[in-house]
Amino acid sequence: MKIGIGCDHAGVELKIELISVLREMGLDCIDYGTDGPKSVDYPDFGEKVSSAVSSGGLDRGVLICGTGIGMSIVANKFSGIRASLCNDLFGAKMSRMHNDANILVLGGRVIGKDLAKEIVRVWFSTPFEAGRHTNRLDKIRLIEERQKSAGHGTGTSQAR
Repeated sequence: MKIGIGCDHAGVELKIELISVLREMGLDCIDYGTDGPKSVDYPDFGEKVSSAVSSGGLDRGVLICGTGIGMSIVANKFSGIRASLCNDLFGAKMSRMHNDANILVLGGRVIGKDLAKEIVRVWFSTPFEAGRHTNRLDKIRLIEERQKSAGHGTGTSQAR
């Protein structure tokens, strides 16, 4: 499985820890940055990972910013992305089982490193349950298609 991981300055330390966990799990992990404490804009890094997952270049992604909220917003702008902000193990498990989430988002200033590592282990080891949940994901895909045909939700940011 090919994984992309990206963060802003608030997630650098956690990203380094999680790359080790992902590689220990046998996952091919590509680091999309950032690499230092200098302030950067989270959308730049969220876009790189989300675009690669959306296009099929990556199987899944992990994004980290201060709270995880900003990265979640960015990621969910992309077609086919089901990014889930997870601050606990139950949410991590359910986001995979019921939502087939393909991007895990974490708040680097919200959760500790040990919990984040366990969330990653749970998230990447939990399969999608399918069944009744497949119908719900199909409905989400239909919403995306209707938005695209109406000229909304092109998968890129638009100035307002």
